Amino acid sequence: MNRRDLLKTIAAVPAAARPQAAGDAWKPALFDAHQNDTVIALTDLIIPATDTPGAKAAQVNRFIDLILGESPAEEQSRFLRGLAWLDRHARRAHGATFAACTRDQQTKLLESLDPAARPPAALRPGVQFFQEIKRRTVAGYYNSRIGFDELNKGGRVPKSYGCPHPGGHTV
Repeated sequence: MNRRDLLKTIAAVPAAARPQAAGDAWKPALFDAHQNDTVIALTDLIIPATDTPGAKAAQVNRFIDLILGESPAEEQSRFLRGLAWLDRHARRAHGATFAACTRDQQTKLLESLDPAARPPAALRPGVQFFQEIKRRTVAGYYNSRIGFDELNKGGRVPKSYGCPHPGGHTV
């Protein structure tokens, strides 16, 4: 996917990722149900709900699925290999897939992939995947209505970037 196509896809996302009514018929384009559950769990740990809604409420999993669904096959494959790697890592550590682990276990698994913790070389694929999912989570969150509203709290985003002229009009 070239840069122009990626920007077109991202521009279309806010409408596509807008929360839909309960019982909607959304189905992932790329992920299977387990992969989607894993992405939801991951993104919710990366941007959890606090006094503001988190990545789960912003449906960041849908953004990631949409973008990856339009991406080159190698990019899709790399991401899916990362999800599979994370499940193998979780099974070795806790005997369950990442999505089936407790939140504390999930947090510890992700902490083990923090580059600042200097993880062993065997964890390098997981470290790389964790960096990728964090980038995608942030992009998805701030391309959602929830993320935009969070950025715009207190009117931080101006109504216009144009300069005001005498007579009250903005160019």
